[in-house]
Parts: sequence; structure tokens; C-alpha cells
Amino acid sequence: MSKGEETKARIIQQAAELFNQQGYAGASISDIMRVTGLKKGGIYNHFQSKDELALQAFDYAIACVSKHYRLALRHERHAIARLKAIINVFSSFVDNPPIPGGCPLLNTAVESDDAHPILKARTQQAMTAWLNLICRIIETGVNKGEIPPEVNADEIASIITATLEGAIMMTKLYEDKIYMQRAVNHLHKYIETNLS
Repeated sequence: MSKGEETKARIIQQAAELFNQQGYAGASISDIMRVTGLKKGGIYNHFQSKDELALQAFDYAIACVSKHYRLALRHERHAIARLKAIINVFSSFVDNPPIPGGCPLLNTAVESDDAHPILKARTQQAMTAWLNLICRIIETGVNKGEIPPEVNADEIASIITATLEGAIMMTKLYEDKIYMQRAVNHLHKYIETNLS
């Protein structure tokens, strides 16, 4: 990796953390200069705009999160165990976030809702990939006879996602892990009752 590529990668990583904690709108170019230690020209030497940096920073943040899921799923073969592994990894982000500031998908989805259509589209792509991952696990489980054939994969994926994202929001808002613990316990029971 060249010095320029290393600098660009460092800017993306530092901007991802900044945006995830302060929000895209809340983080000024001055804030980006402060966390990177670069002047405006040094940043714009690598990115045409703050929007371009935001998209690449978001992609970086999602890649950090995805890495944790890939590692957790690597050794799990049974669909139920794979679903529980995803839930457990997500809940571990309360104490060990892959990127400071909480769930980048939730944070960006809320912020980009109306104000940033390009960032919103990228967030929708990331959410769709996440939902598709859960659907694939369920569909593979159905095909292998591990999950009943009448299970609706889309429905389960949306329930798991909404429950976990809601739990992380409440956990952060009240600074109390009980909300995530309750969500995890509920989802484990839900999976055992409805998918086994």
C-alpha cells in the first residue's frame, strides 16, 4: 500500500468513527481535519466531497460490522445455531462495538432518512444485505430440514432486525444493558419456539 493509499484508508477509518458518533450533518470539515490531523486540502486530495468521504466511511463501518458476523458464522452449520450466533454477535456490540458510536446502520438510517438521499440509498443496500443474510440462513435451514417449510424467512428477518436495532437504541438511550438482554432472551425463545 502506497503512502497515499495509507493516508486515504486512515481518513476513511477516522471519519467513519467521527460520523458514527456525531452524525454526518453534525461532523464538520473542521472536525474531520481535527481527527485526521490533516488540512482541508489534504482531505480533498483524496475525496472530491464530504459526501464521497461519507459514503466510503459508511462502507468501511459496515465492513467492520460484517467481519464479526463472518467470523461467528464460520464454525456454525445448523441454521438455528447460525441465527443465534448472529443475535449474540449483535448483542456483543453493546460492550465491544466494532466502531465507536453504536450501530452504523441504525445511526445512518435515522440520520439519512430525509436529508441525504445518496447515503440513504447506501444504507438501504446495507440493510438489504443484512436481511438477505438472515433469509439465506433460514432458507438453507428449510432446505436441510432444520426449519419447518412454512416459516416465512422475510418475516423472521424483519422481526430479528427490528428487535435488535430497537434494543440497541434503548440500551444506548437509557445506558442500561437490560434492554439488549431482554431482546436476546426473547429472540432465542422465539427462534426455539417458531423455527425448531
